[in-house]
Amino acid sequence: MTEPAKTEPTRILPATDAAIAEAAGLLRAGQLVAFPTETVYGLGGDATEGRAVAAIFAAKGRPSFNPLISHLPNVARARELALFTPLAEKLAAAFWPGPLTMVLKRRPDCPVSDLACAGLDTIALRVPAHPVARRLLEAVGRPVVAPSANPSGRVSPTSAQHVAEGLTGKLALVLDGGPCAIGLESTVVDATGTRPVLLRPGGVTLEALEDAAGPVITPERDPDAPTSPGQLASHYAPALPVRLNAAGVNPDEALLAFGPPLPGAAVTLNLSEAGNLEEAAANLFAMLRALDQPGLAGIAVMTLPESGLGRAINDRLRRASAPR
Repeated sequence: MTEPAKTEPTRILPATDAAIAEAAGLLRAGQLVAFPTETVYGLGGDATEGRAVAAIFAAKGRPSFNPLISHLPNVARARELALFTPLAEKLAAAFWPGPLTMVLKRRPDCPVSDLACAGLDTIALRVPAHPVARRLLEAVGRPVVAPSANPSGRVSPTSAQHVAEGLTGKLALVLDGGPCAIGLESTVVDATGTRPVLLRPGGVTLEALEDAAGPVITPERDPDAPTSPGQLASHYAPALPVRLNAAGVNPDEALLAFGPPLPGAAVTLNLSEAGNLEEAAANLFAMLRALDQPGLAGIAVMTLPESGLGRAINDRLRRASAPR
C-alpha cells in the first residue's frame, strides 16, 4: 500500500536582510511568499506574472472574480500603474504609507496581470507602512499582489504561525516580522472620482477619511460582484457559526467579549476589557481563530460600537456570521 505523500512544513524565517533578499528572489521566480504588513500577513506573488497570481487563487481557494491588491514601496511606483486623480493624490499624501487601498483606473501600459484585477479596468493599490514589507517590495522591484495569507473566507492571519497553520505546503517562505500592529485589513476606497467611495472599512477610519477628503460615499454593494477585496458576503469565517450582538451566552458556546464579559460561556476571550477599539481590532482575528474549537456549538459575540474602528470590526464580524 502506497503511503500518502508528506507535506513539507512551511519555512518561517526572521525578517533579516538575508531572508528578505531570499524572499525577493523567490517572488521574482514566480514563487509565493508570505510577509507582514501593519494590517495582516499577506500572501505575496508577482503581480505581473499570471501564473503567480493564479497560484495565489489556488493556494487560498479564492474566487477568481475577487480582485487582489497590488503593493508598492512608494507613491511614485504606484503612479506608474494607475491614473491618479486629484483625490488620489490627496489621499496618498494623507495615508500612504499606511492601511489604505485605493481603486483607480489602470494605465493602458499597466503590467499587472488581468487576473489580479479580476478583468476590471481598475486596479487596487496600496503602499504599506510595515518596514519589512517596504524593504521586500523595494528588493523585488515589481508590484506584488498580497491578499491575506489564509484560506479564502477564513480568519485572517496576524502572525507568521497563523500563516503556516493555514497554508502549509502552499508557499515557499514566510517572513516573520512579529504580530501585526493593526490586525485588521486596509480600508479600500474608490478614488476614481472627485469624492471618496468607501468599498471596505478597515484600518483607516471613516472619520479620518472625511477629515482628509471631505464627505465619503458609502454605496450599497452587490456581494456577488465585488469591485474590491473583502466584499464577499461570507468572509473571514471560522468553522463554527458566529452569533452577533449576544445579550446572553449558552454553556456550549464560546464568547468573544468586549468590555465586561457575559457569564456562562464554555470559554471566553476578550477583545478589550477596557472597551478600546484599537486593541479590539488588533485582537479580532487571532481570538476568532482561538475560539474556533471542536466540541462547541458556536461563537457568541458581544455588541461593539458602530463608530471609528468599530465599523470595520463589525463589518468583518457580519461577514463571519453570514450564511455559507
